[in-house]
Amino acid sequence: MPRRSMLLLLLSLLPLAVPAAPAVYERQLANGLEVLVKPDHRAPILTSQVWYRIGSSYEHAGITGVSHALEHMMFQGTERHPAGSFSRIVAEQGGEQNAFTGSDYTAYYQNLASDRLETAFALEADRMRNLSLDEKAFAKELEVVKEERRMRTDDDPQSLVYERFSAAAYAVSPYRNPVIGWASDLEQLSLEDVRGWYRRWYAPNNAVLVVAGDVDPDRVFALAERYFGPLKAETFTPSKISCEPEQRGEKRIRVEVPAKEPYLLMGYKTPSVGNASEDWEPYALEMLASVLDGGDSARFSRDLIRGRQLAASVGAGYDAFERLPGLFLLEGVPAKGHDAGELEQAIRAEIERLKTEPVAASELERVRTQVVAAKVYQRDSLFYQAMQLGMLETIGLDWELAETYVDRLASVTADQIRTVARKYLDSDRLTVAVLDPLPLDGRQHATNPTALGGHGHVR
Repeated sequence: MPRRSMLLLLLSLLPLAVPAAPAVYERQLANGLEVLVKPDHRAPILTSQVWYRIGSSYEHAGITGVSHALEHMMFQGTERHPAGSFSRIVAEQGGEQNAFTGSDYTAYYQNLASDRLETAFALEADRMRNLSLDEKAFAKELEVVKEERRMRTDDDPQSLVYERFSAAAYAVSPYRNPVIGWASDLEQLSLEDVRGWYRRWYAPNNAVLVVAGDVDPDRVFALAERYFGPLKAETFTPSKISCEPEQRGEKRIRVEVPAKEPYLLMGYKTPSVGNASEDWEPYALEMLASVLDGGDSARFSRDLIRGRQLAASVGAGYDAFERLPGLFLLEGVPAKGHDAGELEQAIRAEIERLKTEPVAASELERVRTQVVAAKVYQRDSLFYQAMQLGMLETIGLDWELAETYVDRLASVTADQIRTVARKYLDSDRLTVAVLDPLPLDGRQHATNPTALGGHGHVR
């Protein structure tokens, strides 16, 4: 029997409990930097990550994309480590490094052997406050960002629909803006915009340092004090947040773009962990998504793809951990001989079924087992462990939620799933976008299998 199948079988026979995770050690430096350490001694490796509490949801009109543009500039060097030396040093140490920008954060990481932590700290501490921001380098990187936007959004029909969909779904929430920025804003983005963003937000008191792996917490704290401790904190006023008003009626948009096939995207306004009226609701919404789209035996795959053969692909997604209220998303590509309207009606019928019929005990047990199994596999990844800690702290939630996450999911009941379906999956909270394909005229367009993935762009 394959290892994964054996694990699922064993988990189905055991109580729903996840093995205890290694302890997390926490300290805050005098300059405000938060440091989290999660020892894991299974292999002589580590991941070091610096998370900044800044992303596209902090940006205002006219400078959208500035967080992502700054992420690019962070690889252009400092006086001590000129352009190109950062990547060279990490590679010479046998490591890998990169960064990613999201709606609520920007993060930088190095994966290294466990005796090379000091290298990561020296590099990250230097560019936290001493970044070289050269006009010539900025002009070059801005063109790279523009090309990235053209490839990932403008020339990708599904990504383009997602961008227009988000702008329609949200009236004022900053989640309506794309992480990579609107094309018109990128055209007018200046080095001064990026320099001001860097000085304001890239400071130790706006950052979280996370280290996971074969490390000693006391040594990590000592090195953090040595390299990051001398950096000065920044005085800044937190950005004011525009609260999304209550939606009063279904919204619909149609996007006409050259494409091979139609595409349907639906989203219901939903809360996240930090703003739900009941603390169990986000976990019930996650379990609801798994009931619909939790593998080959889930309802969408079983009924709409293999059963009725209405969909070539169909999925559901929900993120419980966001800084602001978000969306419960559904997407699909109709099968040949069917259209987006038929697929939409079939998805709506599945939603209505969740509102009227409790999920069967056997079905809910299967979903729970899969969630626990997925968590066991995720704990094999140092990067994922650190990423979860950094993300939670950066968006203003307690990192300890990472330790209780699966237990909270496993405790969700069928009645709770039905309750959130009735409360949040209501047409008055719904936005629907349909891609109406135009002839390709000989041009080839990529399809984006991760359109539900939300706001992040990896450099």
